[in-house]
Amino acid sequence: MTVATSSPSLPPLANDRFLRACLRLPTDCTPVWLMRQAGRYLPEYRATRDQAGSFMGLATNPELACEVTMQPLRRYDLDAAILFSDILTVPDAMGLGLSFAAGEGPKFAKVVRDEAAVAALAVPDMDKLRYVFDAVRTIRRELSDANGVGKVPLIGFSGSPWTLACYMVEGGGSDDYRAVKTLMYQRPDLMHRILSVNADAVALYLNTQIEAGAQAVMVFDSWGGVLADGAFQQFSLAYTKRVLSQLKKEHNGFRIPHIVFTKGGGIWLNEIADSGADVVGLDWTMGLDKARALTGDRVALQGNLDPNVLFANPEQVQAEVKRTLDAFGQHTAQSGHVFNLGHGISQFTPPENVSVLVDTVHAHSRALHAA
Repeated sequence: MTVATSSPSLPPLANDRFLRACLRLPTDCTPVWLMRQAGRYLPEYRATRDQAGSFMGLATNPELACEVTMQPLRRYDLDAAILFSDILTVPDAMGLGLSFAAGEGPKFAKVVRDEAAVAALAVPDMDKLRYVFDAVRTIRRELSDANGVGKVPLIGFSGSPWTLACYMVEGGGSDDYRAVKTLMYQRPDLMHRILSVNADAVALYLNTQIEAGAQAVMVFDSWGGVLADGAFQQFSLAYTKRVLSQLKKEHNGFRIPHIVFTKGGGIWLNEIADSGADVVGLDWTMGLDKARALTGDRVALQGNLDPNVLFANPEQVQAEVKRTLDAFGQHTAQSGHVFNLGHGISQFTPPENVSVLVDTVHAHSRALHAA
């Protein structure tokens, strides 16, 4: 793909398919990137993590974070890079003490469950997250040629206010969300205080990523789907909208797309589409044909292959990728689709099947864009 010159709102990129699809502009084929595309399924990632000594050692080292961000781009013809980091960097900067034990999920040394802990919360000094912004700058340099033209755009991200609150109250991951839901129902005033601080922190964090060089930003509402109808709108969507309302839409004259992904959020698709996001990410439980019928091309859609498809044989991977693309259907002047998985790629995924996925997306989708 040639360098974009037709739209002054797009940065100079050798491949701008992803940004164009996010903004529902014509593309020659459907762009593709994968959630957790830099991860444990790649042997080179595992080697770099061993070199770093720990996950946090990797995430807080801008050069190594850049290295693992670039690794999948060297293997696959992906249309976007995504910053290598973690969604829990923000509460860590709030002083909760994030750690990752070998073979376990994230843990916080401090939990936020009472009035004193909630009262102590504040939007953190972004200088405590300088390693993230240094990584963004380092990745952008690595992606750019001598003339400053990027290979592909770079996506920045954060957890949603609700998803961050789940970890902050639970102290880590949870199977039943008992602590966070108890606080939500018993002391909604405290929960709203947590979410307000989180929303303003996430907005500042993403805007600082944009200032450092992120060319699109994504809000991961990973646990929004655990809420009841009504509670989702009050405790998750309202605060995601608060984030979106504060985000930069342009930086240095270039348009910055905003993506929202709510796992399990298909039943609220219409409301999420009205949140102010440019792109709505879907998990695998909502068909793209139904999603497109509901949204009417108001937003671009991202998704949504079941990650476990990648454990099938290559022929079946090809067939499911084609089925997903066909479900979205023919493209119009106002449609936009970014191919992705319905959640993060599994650490056990055969790397060769990712090649099949990426190549099939590009090859099969060309006819769907030709009209």
